[in-house]
Amino acid sequence: MSPTRHPRDGAVKTTLSEPPPPLTTPDDELEDFDAQEAGAGTGETLLIVLEADLAGQRLDKALATAAPDLSRARLQALIAAGQVSLATPGRAAVPLTNGSAKAVAGTYAVVVPPPVAAEPLPEDIPLSVLYEDAYLIVIDKPAGMAAHPAPGCETGTLVNALLHHCGDSLSGIGGVARPGIVHRLDKETSGVMVAAKTDAAHQGLSALFAEHDIDRMYLALTRGAPHPVVGTIQTRLGRSPGDRKKMAVLKTGGREATTHYRVEKTFGPAAKPLAARVACRLETGRTHQIRVHMASKGAPCLGDPVYGAGAPAAPVKAAIQEIGFARQALHAAVLGFVHPITGETLRFETPLPPDMAALEAALEAL
Repeated sequence: MSPTRHPRDGAVKTTLSEPPPPLTTPDDELEDFDAQEAGAGTGETLLIVLEADLAGQRLDKALATAAPDLSRARLQALIAAGQVSLATPGRAAVPLTNGSAKAVAGTYAVVVPPPVAAEPLPEDIPLSVLYEDAYLIVIDKPAGMAAHPAPGCETGTLVNALLHHCGDSLSGIGGVARPGIVHRLDKETSGVMVAAKTDAAHQGLSALFAEHDIDRMYLALTRGAPHPVVGTIQTRLGRSPGDRKKMAVLKTGGREATTHYRVEKTFGPAAKPLAARVACRLETGRTHQIRVHMASKGAPCLGDPVYGAGAPAAPVKAAIQEIGFARQALHAAVLGFVHPITGETLRFETPLPPDMAALEAALEAL
C-alpha cells in the first residue's frame, strides 16, 4: 500500500534524504503521558484499615494484603494517580504517590474510578488526516477531542474515530482502551499526532518517543512573557502533593523534565509585555510539561483552567472574552520522525487553528 497524502490548507509535509539538523534555538513540545486528563471522573471511595502488623511494609503491598479484592498492580496504579490518601483526623487528606513508601497503621481512602468500557466502539468522526500508509496515520487533532476513552469521556475520542477510519488494522499493542496510541495531547491541546496501525509500527514509534528522538515543536500564547526570552527549564515534575488533578514542579521525586523555549513575539508594551507567543521544544514529554513549565516562569498559557492562576491584564482578558476563547492556548505545530518501518524521514507542520489564530490577531492589536 502506497502512502496516502492528505494535503490541508496550511499543513506542510516534507520528506528528506537526511534527518533534519538539530534545532539550535528552542521551539517544541508534546505531552506523552499515561495518566488520564485531570478531573476525569471520581468513582467509588473505599476505606481500607491497616492494622499495626502491616505497618513498615511497602504501602502497595500492605494495602493489597488488607484489601484482597484490589490487586497490587491496581493499587500501584491508583497510588501513582494520586487516588490513595491517609485519613488523618483533623487534617485534610493528602494524596500518597509513592507505593514503595513504608505503610503506617491507619485508615486509607482509595478512590477507584468507574470502569471504562472494555473495548471502545468505532465512531464516524471526521479526521484531518495529514498522512497515512499501511503502518501509521498522522492527524491534526482538534481541541476538545480526547486521545482515548477515560472515565467521564468514553466516546468521541481519537481512538473511536481511528477505529472507524482504520478498521481492523489499528494496533492493539497500546492496550484495549488505547489501540494505536503511542503518545497523546491533552484534550484541549490541538495539533499533530501520530498513531500506529500495526504492532511493528507501534513498537518502533514507542522506541522513538522513549529515546526522545522526535522533532516536536509547540506554540503557546502566554500571559506576559517568560524571562529571559530564550532559555531552558529543567525541573522534576510529578503529581502535586496538594491536588492529585495537577502536576507540579517538585524538589524531590517525580521525573526529570526539560523544556527549551524561545519567545517569538510579544504583545503590548515592549518593556512589560502583556502576552507572548512562545515556541517550546521538549527533551522529555511529561504530563502537562509545557503548561507547568510556562506557569513556573510566571507566564502560563492563556486560557489554562488548571495552571493559569491569576487573571491576565485587562486588555488581554477583554481580547479573550471578545473572541470567546475557552481553552489553554497550546498547539502542537510540528511533528517529525523517521518512519519506523520504511526509514523515510517525515515532518509535518500545521498552522495555528482558527481559535488561536483569532486570539493572536486580537493580541496584535494591543
